[in-house]
Amino acid sequence: MYRRGHWGVSMLVFAPIGFALVAVGRPTFAVAGGAVMLWFAMLPDYDHRIPFLSHRGVTHTLAFALLVGAAGAGVGYGLTAAAGGGRTTLVAFGFAIGTLTVLAHLLADALTPAGVPLLWPLSGRDFSVYLTQADNTVANLALFAIGAGAIAAAALLAVQVA
Repeated sequence: MYRRGHWGVSMLVFAPIGFALVAVGRPTFAVAGGAVMLWFAMLPDYDHRIPFLSHRGVTHTLAFALLVGAAGAGVGYGLTAAAGGGRTTLVAFGFAIGTLTVLAHLLADALTPAGVPLLWPLSGRDFSVYLTQADNTVANLALFAIGAGAIAAAALLAVQVA
């Protein structure tokens, strides 16, 4: 998928999490988590810029998602002194958002015929549902609209619950 499609899937994946965070009294975490997911939605595609990496290779795997999650946990650990709050909460939050950011990207790419090598290095199989081409403008805009709608609905529901 292209940038708008990835943003849409990121919003769709994050919408229920954002709702839950607001519902339990953590609106700052909801805003920060959503912003991070959108900011890094294209992270796996940086493989285009690194000469020795193939596109939809190692950066499009569950292992990479876990690695980014570990980096997010490290950021959460580092922020404990500056932002306050429980260390466990920020570390877990960082891990979850980092991992989900990459998983949302992989989900979007799995909609295309090229798929993703989700289980590399355990398996070389590409996972795909063959729904649309990555460059399909209508599909990318539809995913963006669906994601934006999910975020809007989650925000409206969260305001009523909170």
